[in-house]
Formats: sequence, C-alpha cells, structure tokens
Amino acid sequence: MLRLAPALIVTLLVAPILAGLAMALLPAFGYLPALGGESLSLAPWRALAAQPGIGRSVAISFAGGLVATALSLAVVLLYLAAASGSRLDRWIRRLVSPLLSIPHAAAAFGLAFLIAPTGLLARLASPALTGWEQPPDLLIVQDPWGLSLIAGLVIKEVPFLLLMSLAALPQLDAERRVAMARSLGYRPAIAWLKVVAPALYPLIRLPVFAVIAYASSVVDVAMILGPTLPPTLAVSILTWFSDPDLEQRFLASAGAILQLGVTAAALLAWLGLERLMARLMTAWIARGGRDRGEAGLRLAGKLPILLATGIAFAGVGGLAITSVAGFWRFPDALPRTMTLDHWAQALPALGEPLASTALIALGATLLAAVLVLAALENEQRTGRTASKALWLLYLPLIVPQIAFLFGLVVVIEQLGTRPSHGLIVFGHLLFVLPYVFLSLSEAYRRIDPRWTRLALTLGASPNAVFWRVRLPMLLAPLLTACAVGLAVSIGQYLPTQLLGAGRVSTVTTEAVSLAAGGNRRVIGVWALVQAGLPLVGFAIAIGLPKLLWSHRRDMQGAP
Repeated sequence: MLRLAPALIVTLLVAPILAGLAMALLPAFGYLPALGGESLSLAPWRALAAQPGIGRSVAISFAGGLVATALSLAVVLLYLAAASGSRLDRWIRRLVSPLLSIPHAAAAFGLAFLIAPTGLLARLASPALTGWEQPPDLLIVQDPWGLSLIAGLVIKEVPFLLLMSLAALPQLDAERRVAMARSLGYRPAIAWLKVVAPALYPLIRLPVFAVIAYASSVVDVAMILGPTLPPTLAVSILTWFSDPDLEQRFLASAGAILQLGVTAAALLAWLGLERLMARLMTAWIARGGRDRGEAGLRLAGKLPILLATGIAFAGVGGLAITSVAGFWRFPDALPRTMTLDHWAQALPALGEPLASTALIALGATLLAAVLVLAALENEQRTGRTASKALWLLYLPLIVPQIAFLFGLVVVIEQLGTRPSHGLIVFGHLLFVLPYVFLSLSEAYRRIDPRWTRLALTLGASPNAVFWRVRLPMLLAPLLTACAVGLAVSIGQYLPTQLLGAGRVSTVTTEAVSLAAGGNRRVIGVWALVQAGLPLVGFAIAIGLPKLLWSHRRDMQGAP
C-alpha cells in the first residue's frame, strides 16, 4: 500500500485541476448543455470584452502579481544578505512561523485598520504632525492603483519566501561560500549576494512562481484591500459566478480562462525578468566591487523586513483594540472607553462557523499528514530518492484557484454531488497537502538511518520501526507540519465559498463577507478570531513534545 502513496498524491493533485480546467474551458466557448449551451460560440468572450473596466482589471491583476512578488523576493534576499547569522536573524527566524500562521484576510484587515484615514497611524500622527482634526479625504485603502493590495500581499509573502529560503540554504553550505568570498576581500553582504544568492534562487524558483500565481489571482485580500471600480479580475469572476442569473456562468468561465492567461503571462514576464537579472548580476559580479554599497545594502536588508514584521503584528494589535473599542473620536489615539459588547454580540454567531472551520481544517490536515507520511515512509523503505513527479506538488499553488475551482464546481454539479463539509475538506486538501509535504519532508529525510538499522538488527519489523522509532522521533516536526496545514486550511476562502456554494460558513468566509460592511468593531472580532485559530495549532506543536518528552530534551524539537 505504501508504494501507491506517491501515485495517489499525484492523482489527487492533478486530476481535479485538469478536470476543473477542462470544465471551465468548454463553457468559456458557450458549451454547457445543462444551461442551454449546445454549441461552441465566442459569445462569452464578446460579453467579457464588453465589460466596463475589464482592461484595467487585467492590468492591475498582472502588474500586482509581478510587483508584489518582486518586492517580497527583494526583501528576503536583501535581509538574508545583510543579517544572516546576526542576532536579528535569530529573532526573525523565531517569528517566521507566527507570521506565516496569520491568515491573509486577517493580515489584510489589520493593514486596512492601520493605514485607513481613520486608522491607527493617522490617529497617532494627528494632530501634532499632520494638523488633522478630522479624517483626511484620502482614498488609501482600496486605492485605484492597487498599492494597498500590493502592500498587503508583500506582508504575507515575505514570511513564505523566507521560510522556503531557510529550508533551501542548508543545501548550499552558504557559510563556506561567504568565508571564501571574504578571504578575497568582499564585505559580508556583498559576498552573500554574489556567491549565495545566484545558487539559492534556482532552489526557491517554484515557491516564487507560486507567489506570482497567488498574487495575480487572489480574491479575499483583493476584496478587502483591492480597488473596487473596477475590481481585480479574480473578484469580478467570483461576482459573475455568484450572480443569480445562470447565463453569467458562461461569462465567468471566459473570465476564468482569461485569469489563467493573465497568470501565465505574468509567469512568462517573470522568466524574461530572470534573464535580464541574470545578465545584470553577471556583469555586477565580474566588475568586482568588494565593498562599495555595503552600508546601503545592510540598511536596505534590515529596514524593510522590520517594517513588514512590525506592520503585521501592529495590524493584529489594531484588530484587538478595535474589537473592544467603545466611543473613539478622531484623532484620539486610543478609544475613550473599552467594552466587550461587540464580543458578546458576535459570540452567538461564532459557534457554527468555528465548528465548521475546525472540522474542515482537522479533516484536511489529518488526510494530508497520512498521505505524506506514507509517501515519505515509502521513500525510506525503497531507498529511492524523491520522485521527479513530486514537483507536481506545486501545481495547485501555481494554477490560479479561480480558474480550476470554477470548472471543478461544474464537474461536481454534473455528478449530482451536493455541497457538504466532506467536499470542502477535499478542496482544502489540494492546498494543505503541498504545505504539509514541504514542511515535513526535510526532517523526515534527515533522520539518522542508523536508528532504523539498529532497530532492525534487534528484530523489529519495518512497521514496528515506523511506529515505535521513527514516528516518536519525528513528533515535533510532524506536529509543526500539521500546524502549518491547519493554518493553510483556516485561511482558505475561495474553495470554501465555491465548493460549499455559500451554504457552509467558516470564520474566514464570514470575516471576508463583513468587508463590505462598515462595522469595524464586528470585523475586528471576526478577524481576531481568524488570526488566533492557527496559533492554537502552533501552541500544541511546540508544547506537546515538551510535555511528552520532558525527560528527553533532544526529542523536543526537530531531529
């Protein structure tokens, strides 16, 4: 059975995406007999081209994806160059998991509450620095250029790319490379950029592609921070798909295929930028320059990541203050009164979404953990290295969600399957499984094989070695991978909304649906609950190994 695990994982990830894309493609050309589309036609594309602002929607989606990715990657590489091995580096590495666990929607709400004209930053600066006695008439959140959307994406993608980079760095022997460059007279940050960065980038290329795909097609963050007239292309597609007029499904299908093309164009443009940067880097490396610009690189490496980290945590703090704020007149920095009335009003409505969120997240994470453990154990027993087909793990992260999930809903409707929690668990599994595999695989492969050989020589069976030796030793990284999976599932908006047909509500869908309303106190309550849920998983992942292995210190962390 273990031998079937890699093939099962690949099938689970690839088949729904291919089926979804196929069933989005046919209605895009007018063919969907269930809705009266009996022949192929270009009518949906003509209707799409006639939509007001469609060109601007495409442009913002395309440019936003590229700019947010470029900024996030630059922040991570400059930070690693400027701070590797420093006290700041150790401090930031401890914060990566908590930062990664904050759901995108909660981080977007936190940023919105900070930078809005009546947000915390304006209140702290007013009236002493700005002279504002009234909120300024400025469109900062949901600005027409998508700048606040890009800022929100950068805050969330920096921890992801940093985690991927930290996982890849041990393969490069970065310290030896930097030491060799320093022996030739290069300053530390310049040495890192010239000898480590060119080798690191190929190892994090797929995660970078995943960020481009996500940033160019994101829905929940765009609904909170993105422009509204017109919205981004992905938000427009969701609007057409949710329209009571079923004829709009053809338009939504054409939009989904267009979104796929926009993301593909962004990836192609990125490949062109890669070649340009490779030539510029080659020229820069060949020119020498052992110490020129070192001070500027160090500042540019530390300041942006401190700013992104500070904004993320300040946003969560802003959500907490807003959720208990009473009367709060501008420009007061803090509310004049505090109250728990907003929590008392929201608590009765939290029960069902909380239960659904926990059920779906636990189901998807447990399934993903079982499949990943089976695939990795098969690797250990057969002695084969990771299958080349496992790069398909990134497929659900590179193909835009809105493009294949829409078609997948059509497939499910034609099969007569009704929306249910089980269906949503399956949808979440597509996105949870890659993260659980990436989080656990390195620790599983690094476990010392001598433990296995010793147990086998004592007469233990391969199954006994797995249950009584390998699994207990991997408890800490396994729980951490599960915590990452829970965080990914809790933050999923689009799979829940589409596969649940709006009938299954989770904390995330409820929080995002409140974005259109103006009650910040209620939004603060829901967003804070959403941000706090993943922390429960990480607290268990850290605390349980320490409790169980209190007398075995080396088994409390990663092996």
